[in-house]
Amino acid sequence: MKYSIAIFILSLAIFSCKKDKFTTAPQIKFVRLSPNFAQSDITSLDPNAPKLTIEVTDAEGDLGGQDVTDSSMIYLKNLKSNNIDSFRFPDLTRAQQNNFKAEITVSLFNALDCVTPGPRRPRTDTVFYEIYVRDAKKNKSNVITSTDPLFYRCL
Repeated sequence: MKYSIAIFILSLAIFSCKKDKFTTAPQIKFVRLSPNFAQSDITSLDPNAPKLTIEVTDAEGDLGGQDVTDSSMIYLKNLKSNNIDSFRFPDLTRAQQNNFKAEITVSLFNALDCVTPGPRRPRTDTVFYEIYVRDAKKNKSNVITSTDPLFYRCL
Protein backbone atom coordinates (compact mmCIF):
# COMPACT_ATOMS: atom_id res chain seq x y z
CA MET A 1 0.00 0.00 0.00
CA LYS A 2 2.85 2.37 0.87
CA TYR A 3 4.49 1.73 -2.49
CA SER A 4 1.33 2.33 -4.50
CA ILE A 5 0.77 5.71 -2.82
CA ALA A 6 4.41 6.66 -3.43
CA ILE A 7 4.18 5.62 -7.08
CA PHE A 8 0.95 7.57 -7.50
CA ILE A 9 2.46 10.75 -6.00
CA LEU A 10 5.63 10.39 -8.08
CA SER A 11 3.70 9.89 -11.33
CA LEU A 12 1.43 12.83 -10.51
CA ALA A 13 4.48 15.05 -9.98
CA ILE A 14 6.05 13.94 -13.26
CA PHE A 15 2.92 14.49 -15.35
CA SER A 16 2.05 17.82 -13.75
CA CYS A 17 5.52 19.23 -14.49
CA LYS A 18 5.34 18.42 -18.20
CA LYS A 19 2.85 21.21 -18.90
CA ASP A 20 5.41 23.81 -17.83
CA LYS A 21 8.14 22.56 -20.16
CA PHE A 22 9.05 24.53 -23.24
CA THR A 23 8.64 22.78 -26.58
CA THR A 24 10.43 23.00 -29.94
CA ALA A 25 7.20 24.13 -31.58
CA PRO A 26 6.17 27.52 -30.16
CA GLN A 27 3.14 27.63 -27.87
CA ILE A 28 0.82 30.62 -27.74
CA LYS A 29 -1.94 31.85 -25.47
CA PHE A 30 -4.43 34.68 -26.06
CA VAL A 31 -3.90 37.58 -23.63
CA ARG A 32 -6.01 40.52 -24.83
CA LEU A 33 -7.40 42.60 -27.67
CA SER A 34 -7.33 46.29 -26.86
CA PRO A 35 -9.31 48.33 -27.62
CA ASN A 36 -11.92 45.93 -28.92
CA PHE A 37 -13.57 48.54 -31.17
CA ALA A 38 -12.29 50.03 -34.43
CA GLN A 39 -13.60 52.02 -37.38
CA SER A 40 -12.66 51.68 -41.03
CA ASP A 41 -11.33 55.25 -41.07
CA ILE A 42 -8.49 54.67 -38.59
CA THR A 43 -4.91 55.04 -39.77
CA SER A 44 -1.82 53.00 -38.98
CA LEU A 45 -0.60 55.81 -36.72
CA ASP A 46 -3.88 56.02 -34.81
CA PRO A 47 -3.25 55.17 -31.14
CA ASN A 48 -6.75 53.66 -31.08
CA ALA A 49 -5.89 51.04 -33.71
CA PRO A 50 -6.64 47.69 -32.06
CA LYS A 51 -3.70 45.65 -30.83
CA LEU A 52 -3.57 41.91 -30.22
CA THR A 53 -1.42 40.59 -27.38
CA ILE A 54 -0.41 36.93 -27.14
CA GLU A 55 1.94 35.06 -24.85
CA VAL A 56 4.57 33.04 -26.71
CA THR A 57 6.86 30.33 -25.37
CA ASP A 58 9.55 28.49 -27.33
CA ALA A 59 12.33 26.11 -26.25
CA GLU A 60 14.94 27.53 -28.66
CA GLY A 61 13.78 31.15 -28.63
CA ASP A 62 14.20 31.40 -32.41
CA LEU A 63 11.47 33.97 -32.91
CA GLY A 64 11.99 37.32 -34.58
CA GLY A 65 15.50 38.50 -35.35
CA GLN A 66 16.89 41.29 -37.48
CA ASP A 67 17.57 38.99 -40.44
CA VAL A 68 15.42 40.03 -43.41
CA THR A 69 15.04 36.39 -44.45
CA ASP A 70 13.80 35.47 -40.96
CA SER A 71 10.75 33.29 -41.43
CA SER A 72 9.20 33.62 -37.99
CA MET A 73 5.76 35.12 -38.40
CA ILE A 74 2.46 35.67 -36.63
CA TYR A 75 -0.57 34.55 -38.66
CA LEU A 76 -4.12 35.85 -38.20
CA LYS A 77 -7.14 34.40 -39.93
CA ASN A 78 -10.24 36.58 -39.89
CA LEU A 79 -13.00 34.05 -39.20
CA LYS A 80 -15.61 36.28 -40.86
CA SER A 81 -13.86 36.78 -44.20
CA ASN A 82 -11.34 33.87 -44.04
CA ASN A 83 -8.58 36.31 -45.02
CA ILE A 84 -5.17 35.40 -43.60
CA ASP A 85 -2.69 38.12 -42.70
CA SER A 86 0.87 37.64 -41.50
CA PHE A 87 3.05 39.86 -39.39
CA ARG A 88 6.76 39.72 -38.67
CA PHE A 89 7.75 39.35 -35.07
CA PRO A 90 9.28 42.45 -33.52
CA ASP A 91 13.08 42.35 -33.24
CA LEU A 92 13.72 39.96 -30.36
CA THR A 93 17.47 39.56 -30.97
CA ARG A 94 18.42 40.79 -27.48
CA ALA A 95 15.75 38.66 -25.81
CA GLN A 96 16.46 35.43 -27.70
CA GLN A 97 17.35 32.66 -25.32
CA ASN A 98 16.47 29.07 -24.60
CA ASN A 99 13.13 28.65 -22.82
CA PHE A 100 11.88 31.95 -24.24
CA LYS A 101 8.64 33.40 -22.86
CA ALA A 102 7.19 36.83 -23.66
CA GLU A 103 4.07 38.79 -24.45
CA ILE A 104 4.03 40.00 -28.06
CA THR A 105 1.73 42.81 -29.22
CA VAL A 106 0.88 43.49 -32.86
CA SER A 107 -1.28 46.18 -34.40
CA LEU A 108 -4.30 44.83 -36.27
CA PHE A 109 -4.49 47.86 -38.55
CA ASN A 110 -3.40 45.90 -41.64
CA ALA A 111 -5.67 42.97 -40.79
CA LEU A 112 -8.86 45.02 -40.76
CA ASP A 113 -11.02 44.69 -43.84
CA CYS A 114 -14.41 46.19 -44.45
CA VAL A 115 -16.74 44.25 -46.71
CA THR A 116 -20.06 45.97 -47.21
CA PRO A 117 -22.48 44.26 -49.58
CA GLY A 118 -24.69 46.53 -51.64
CA PRO A 119 -24.85 50.26 -50.99
CA ARG A 120 -22.28 51.56 -48.52
CA ARG A 121 -23.89 52.24 -45.22
CA PRO A 122 -22.32 52.20 -41.78
CA ARG A 123 -22.60 48.91 -39.94
CA THR A 124 -20.73 47.12 -37.17
CA ASP A 125 -19.27 43.64 -37.57
CA THR A 126 -18.01 41.29 -34.90
CA VAL A 127 -14.73 39.66 -35.83
CA PHE A 128 -12.83 36.79 -34.20
CA TYR A 129 -9.35 35.66 -35.23
CA GLU A 130 -7.57 32.33 -35.40
CA ILE A 131 -3.95 32.88 -34.47
CA TYR A 132 -0.78 30.83 -34.79
CA VAL A 133 2.94 31.51 -35.16
CA ARG A 134 5.91 29.89 -36.90
CA ASP A 135 9.45 30.11 -35.62
CA ALA A 136 12.61 30.48 -37.73
CA LYS A 137 12.74 26.71 -38.29
CA LYS A 138 9.14 26.75 -39.57
CA ASN A 139 7.76 24.98 -36.48
CA LYS A 140 4.05 25.81 -36.22
CA SER A 141 2.51 26.64 -32.87
CA ASN A 142 -0.84 25.59 -31.54
CA VAL A 143 -3.79 27.39 -33.17
CA ILE A 144 -5.92 29.54 -30.87
CA THR A 145 -9.02 31.66 -31.35
CA SER A 146 -9.31 35.13 -29.89
CA THR A 147 -11.67 34.97 -26.95
CA ASP A 148 -12.53 38.67 -27.14
CA PRO A 149 -14.38 39.85 -30.25
CA LEU A 150 -13.31 42.88 -32.25
CA PHE A 151 -16.23 45.17 -33.02
CA TYR A 152 -15.43 46.78 -36.34
CA ARG A 153 -17.50 49.66 -37.72
CA CYS A 154 -17.47 49.87 -41.51
CA LEU A 155 -18.09 53.43 -42.67
